Amino acid sequence: RAQVSDLDSLFTALGLREETFAVGALSRVIAAELASYAPARNRRRTATNKASVIFVDRTLDLAGAVGHHGDNLAEKILDVLPKLPGHKTDVMVNMVELTALQTTDETCSIIAPGCLAQPNDPAAKALWESFMNLKQKEAVMEARRHLVEAASRENLPIKMSMGEVTPEQLSSYIQLFRNNLKALENHCGLLQLVLATVQTLKHPQTSKWDNFLAFERLLLQTIGESEMPSVLNQLLPMIKSYNERTKDDYACEDFLILLIYIYSVVGEIKCGKELDTAEEEVKKALVKAICDEPEPSPLLQKIT
Repeated sequence: RAQVSDLDSLFTALGLREETFAVGALSRVIAAELASYAPARNRRRTATNKASVIFVDRTLDLAGAVGHHGDNLAEKILDVLPKLPGHKTDVMVNMVELTALQTTDETCSIIAPGCLAQPNDPAAKALWESFMNLKQKEAVMEARRHLVEAASRENLPIKMSMGEVTPEQLSSYIQLFRNNLKALENHCGLLQLVLATVQTLKHPQTSKWDNFLAFERLLLQTIGESEMPSVLNQLLPMIKSYNERTKDDYACEDFLILLIYIYSVVGEIKCGKELDTAEEEVKKALVKAICDEPEPSPLLQKIT
């Protein structure tokens, strides 16, 4: 009612006589309340300015935030690589591969990390545009092309190969720059983006990303054909405790993301005993899985 009152005050200030439309369950409730609200009825009798007002539920915004949206390399890089300290929209790129330092420690902090923002490097900026706008396969080929062109300009002994681009191939091209300080300086921005590509393609989270995408597509199909209890019952056997999981199984955080996605895209849900039972079983399984975590992540610690 407070929201309806605020809307009415706004429309009064604008002198509006509105015709209301609603998209979504909550929007319909607010539109109906506004239609029957006594002060609003009085206002509509005297207001001179006509307007169409559309109320839209924002639940699909959540689906956008937690969903895995297809074949985009930029999104995978931003999701998989660790965040650059103090930044929300940039990542740390491990630069050890460009040095003589030999270490398998991925958290090595001796070498300063690289990042994605390269405003002073036109080639790197063009490559980042490709990562955002092209499909992954095409974007990775662009990374190879830029790298070959840069190596050719520096007279480095590069052998261009055709066919599918692999992380190992890109790494071998990057190695050519390692012992040439002038070439490193000239193309440092480009090398950081290609290293980000290599580290993302090799990251175990990338295969999980593809699994997420496939499962989300299956969910959309299932939701279209089934009721919500059926969808939750399909999800239930996949919720496994720490000791039961393999590296390919979803963790607790993954299920929270999937549940947000499901409830965002499903629209209106018919309540009933069957839904209550299905939701209760999912809750029990999730609580058990969370309680069995030997080292809960920061997110799970916040939730508990």
